[in-house]
Amino acid sequence: RRVGIAISDESRQMVFVRPVINGDNALQEIAKIVLDEKVVGIVLGLPLRTDGGESETTKSVRDFANDLSKIVNAPICFIDETLSSISAQETMGKLRQSDIKKKLDSESARLILENAISVINRIK
Repeated sequence: RRVGIAISDESRQMVFVRPVINGDNALQEIAKIVLDEKVVGIVLGLPLRTDGGESETTKSVRDFANDLSKIVNAPICFIDETLSSISAQETMGKLRQSDIKKKLDSESARLILENAISVINRIK
């Protein structure tokens, strides 16, 4: 599968998308980003069912997080990603189908990170 990536600046005021990561090297590529970008925390979108229940995909994301936690030194948290792809596609406007597929995962990651930052800012 594809993994969308977004990074925030230290002040959590801006979020920047990064190229989508494809394939089996996702763990190693994310670990490299964590080191290169001095990431202090990781937010993973958690694909829940519309009733809030978990699916096989949810379990896959939790397993991925567990594997990632073994190779990075940053806290990992989850945020519900329900409808993030639909919202991302709406913010992208009218694009060719091929462009949507290229950009959708990173745009979804941007929205997920912005939502997580909003939650963090409300807690503080």
